[in-house]
Amino acid sequence: MATTAQWIEGARPRTLPAAVSPVIAGTGCAVGLGDGANLPRALLALVVALALQVAVNYANDYSDGVRGTDDDRVGPFRLTGSRAAEPGAVKRAAFAAFAVAAFAGLVLIAVSGAWWLLVVGAAAILAAWYYTGGSRPYGYLGLGELFVFVFFGLVAVLGTTYTQSGRVSWASVGAACAVGSLACAILVANNLRDIPTDAVAGKRTLAVRLGDRRTRLLYEVLLGLALLLAVAISVDQPAALLALGAAAAALPAIRVVRSGATGLALIPVLRDTGRTELLYAVLLAIGTALT
Repeated sequence: MATTAQWIEGARPRTLPAAVSPVIAGTGCAVGLGDGANLPRALLALVVALALQVAVNYANDYSDGVRGTDDDRVGPFRLTGSRAAEPGAVKRAAFAAFAVAAFAGLVLIAVSGAWWLLVVGAAAILAAWYYTGGSRPYGYLGLGELFVFVFFGLVAVLGTTYTQSGRVSWASVGAACAVGSLACAILVANNLRDIPTDAVAGKRTLAVRLGDRRTRLLYEVLLGLALLLAVAISVDQPAALLALGAAAAALPAIRVVRSGATGLALIPVLRDTGRTELLYAVLLAIGTALT
């Protein structure tokens, strides 16, 4: 039976900045629209994002584990693949997290009056499960980054802004694309590490399809795109340039990726990329709020 510490590790805490960052950025954009932050709605959006991230992580743990993809892992601990927890227990944990996300999302929709977001929320849950679940998981086809960009970038940032302000701005669109790019960079770093084992297991991630060299280049492009978007946002909201300060946090990860490191040596890249995304979101939120 898995311990509490193992369940926490199985939730993959290093990925949680990808859930927190869009809510921070979206709230900053709401303030920049002149409506101010609505703290209760921001907290509800945060619960939705965190619960959905944990649900994705447990669902991925379960699906990869029962397929045997995690039998020869070089990355962080997995509950199912390590046999520390029964597959059914991990699946139930994923569904419980989905339920929390759905409930918090329903409350947020009700208080904001944006009932059309029910469709978006349902799509997010289905996309989260079928990332590695079902008979033809799209994560095995190289489409995982698209899911992350759409739901942990566009939907999360714009949804946070809209439920607080009832509208979005060009700055929030730019912020959504930037945060989505950084969230994708986390996944790219993860899949770069797993290229050898994923290829053997038949998991054709984007990294497997691109190969080692081009995946490393893609990682840097995604980080650079986020910085360029901060410059683009600053045309209308000059203080958005504060987000460029996050570049310093990205340097350790870039050095490791450029060094050609593989396997366990790439694990710190996930941590550092998550920290970069979180810092970027905070600085961008401050910049858009000040304008």
